Amino acid sequence: MTKPALKLKKEKWTLSFDPKLKKAVIHEAKTRGVYPVQFLEDLVREKINPYGHTDVKDSVKHVRELRKKNVDKTEEAFIEEILQWIKKMPLSRQRPL
Repeated sequence: MTKPALKLKKEKWTLSFDPKLKKAVIHEAKTRGVYPVQFLEDLVREKINPYGHTDVKDSVKHVRELRKKNVDKTEEAFIEEILQWIKKMPLSRQRPL
């Protein structure tokens, strides 16, 4: 017997935006194929979440961006850095590779 999944209750907010900013949000949401509110939620999660890796939707893109920041490192050094970072994480947050 399985438990039914809990649904998050979303609140409705009214936000005032600069028209140019609103246009940019709507354009970016259309580009990504999501609703503007979903784009804003993702943006806020990305900025507030101290452990940004937990909400990564495209892991390949995320790793490529990390690699671009560390161009001078070899693949082995990059992987070693990730493994050291995982070892520093609390056991409750670690997941098998």
